[in-house]
Amino acid sequence: MKSLSLVLVLLSFSLCAAQSQFIKVNEFELEYEIAGSGKHIVLLEAGGSSAMTDWDPVFAQIAEQATVIRYSRVGNGNSTQIKRHFTSRDYADYASELLEKLNISEPVILVAHSYGGSVARDFAAAYPDKIKALLMLDPSSEHDVDILRAIDLEQGNREIAQIKLDDMKEGMSNQYLDFWSKRPLPDYPQIKAMPVTVIVSVKKIANPGNLFFTDQARKLWGEHWQRWATAFPQGRALLTEQSGHFVQFDEPQLVLQEFKELISQLDQLKAN
Repeated sequence: MKSLSLVLVLLSFSLCAAQSQFIKVNEFELEYEIAGSGKHIVLLEAGGSSAMTDWDPVFAQIAEQATVIRYSRVGNGNSTQIKRHFTSRDYADYASELLEKLNISEPVILVAHSYGGSVARDFAAAYPDKIKALLMLDPSSEHDVDILRAIDLEQGNREIAQIKLDDMKEGMSNQYLDFWSKRPLPDYPQIKAMPVTVIVSVKKIANPGNLFFTDQARKLWGEHWQRWATAFPQGRALLTEQSGHFVQFDEPQLVLQEFKELISQLDQLKAN
């Protein structure tokens, strides 16, 4: 009966593929789209202030291999527009509710970009039964501020102060207060062992506008994510000098290659 239910769900997904829709999650209307009919279910988590179009370069190709869901978080894209502070954990709770509203009971592969990586880690920690693999593209990190201060404490603190002003210029914050200002910093040790891949941009910039994009910072950024990912038995970090922050736009084939590799790992785990 469970298998039949899943087949019916996947069939309904394939019928509504490539159609942007809206669904009420708690008090908000969220824009979403579902495509594909594969046995694996994928949830795409966009970057900060980004709509579901963040995934345009890879959405159709992922749908060829899996059932894929993309959506715009509240305040972004065509979802309900509201000026209110949300934490990454708040967004993770909404993602969980979205899956329930869509009658998704199987654990998903979560693919996240930038600030979506913070949402994804909170989701993995809070809802371990709803996730089976994690792929993050140049994810945000609560350790960004440590990298700035390690290079030049005085200059780093000035840049961090400006980041705070920029983030809160409209009277709200979705990033600075969410994780950069937290002490002690969370490391998400409670995330379960599962296939985890992080694609990290270490591309060098000729004239960096701030410390975070200097050669030294790029090196520290790559090392941070290597340590984090390889702490998982099936975790790895892939460093790329060919992509900027938007890996899915600069190297879509790399994203699709790593996604295919995650699926292979999951299939092998199931076979064993």
